[in-house]
Amino acid sequence: MLQKIRGSLFIGIGYMLSPLSWWNDIFFNLPIALLFAYLVSWAKPDWFFQFTIIGYWISNVLGIVMMQMGAMDMFFQAEQHNLKRDLILGLGGSTLYTIIVALLVYFHILEIPDFLTNLSS
Repeated sequence: MLQKIRGSLFIGIGYMLSPLSWWNDIFFNLPIALLFAYLVSWAKPDWFFQFTIIGYWISNVLGIVMMQMGAMDMFFQAEQHNLKRDLILGLGGSTLYTIIVALLVYFHILEIPDFLTNLSS
């Protein structure tokens, strides 16, 4: 029973961090990314923008991995767990998702908002 409760919590928190929920960025991912960049900027102030992006990506990947691990808790027995395999599958799925989105942007199937394209100029 505790395994199913933990799985439910992981799925719920993971969903809030993942890119699967459209509303999560303003409430979860951006504050986490900004805090991460702020902490890094203590050592190197001009890295703030780059580490905001890295922190944002990490929070999304963490959400996908948490959802996957929660699903493993919910639907599989404890003896079937293999942490190394689960992490590789979660990171692999997150990386595949990132590559697909990057390709959709590259081939102009998804458009980047103007305010984001002007940041690099």
